[in-house]
Amino acid sequence: MKEKLSHINEDGNAAMVDVSEKIPTTRVAVATGKVKFPSHIFEILAQQDFLGKKGSIVQTAVIAGIQGVKKTSELIPLCHQINLSKIDVDITPGVNEFKITCTVKCNGKTGVEMEALTGVSVAALTIYDMCKALTHDILISGVQLEQKSGGKNDFKR
Repeated sequence: MKEKLSHINEDGNAAMVDVSEKIPTTRVAVATGKVKFPSHIFEILAQQDFLGKKGSIVQTAVIAGIQGVKKTSELIPLCHQINLSKIDVDITPGVNEFKITCTVKCNGKTGVEMEALTGVSVAALTIYDMCKALTHDILISGVQLEQKSGGKNDFKR
């Protein structure tokens, strides 16, 4: 079987995948990422219980991640609008970093991996925005799909 891009039609043009004939299944995707800080900056944040002038860094980023998941089809041109069943954004402090995990679930005809990746990305960008007054030496890294299930091809990293 020849591998081909799903969002390119036979004429070589961008096209949204037709999922009208697919049977809905439960779809789940998990994505992760990190936001890394210089140690002295992360120490300051930890001493302030991760509260900044704009409020709780973690809770604001969680809400932003959820909003990002919901807006994925508006941000990525060929993504389908999806009826989402569950969104969970978890942000935990590590050693000089925040670890972000976004789990998205739906019962539908197409997967939710782009939604999970968008949730992580928007949460990470929100952390950056809330902390940039302290330093611009913040690294967003490792945004990746960890697993997806329920479609034609399951995946686990």
